[in-house]
Amino acid sequence: MDFGSMGGSSDKFGFKINGVLKSASVLGYFKSSLQEGMPMLRLLFPALCALAVWPSITSANEKDATYLLNPGDVIFVSVWREDALKEEVHVLPDGSITFPLVGRVAVAGLDSTAVEKVIATKLEAFIPEPNVSVVVRDPKGNLVYAQGKVLKPGTVQLAGPTAVLQVLSMAGGLDKFADKDAIKIVRNKKVLPVNYSDLISGRDMSTNYELQAGDTLVVP
Repeated sequence: MDFGSMGGSSDKFGFKINGVLKSASVLGYFKSSLQEGMPMLRLLFPALCALAVWPSITSANEKDATYLLNPGDVIFVSVWREDALKEEVHVLPDGSITFPLVGRVAVAGLDSTAVEKVIATKLEAFIPEPNVSVVVRDPKGNLVYAQGKVLKPGTVQLAGPTAVLQVLSMAGGLDKFADKDAIKIVRNKKVLPVNYSDLISGRDMSTNYELQAGDTLVVP
């Protein structure tokens, strides 16, 4: 079947092409074709169904990946049509920022949308229906620590979701004297053992934990 022959803004099947197929219309056409006994389309139909739901899956994953603020981050806060209320601020070690009119606001552990709502609520006493915008300028506080027998111990800046093996690589890898079977993550008051031999062999990846800001990866 030649999709190229369906040029123009629409065709007899009722869906626009112009380089982009309307998934619902395409699936409807293929479904009717299946009923007519076309074997090749019967094979393609499951794959087309998967393509139709893919945008919603991508959207859900993006939502799950929302960045949460940490002490040390730099954000830019502004209020629409209020030139005096535009300011770049640092998240303090206690997890708060200070902004004109509203004073101290606890932001650590919140995403930018949640911070916008908190500040807007506090500004309502001064400005009717304030439109607040919060942009993360520099996620400086999104740090983990690699400690012990790695080639480059110290802080590791996370630019996105980062797991144990990635952090070890960013820290230069293991020292030749490292006890690879005693690696652990210290997270607040919890200790998470890491089975490095299983990870590096691919036998069991369950301890390739995703690191969180403030974690310490300890390599004895």
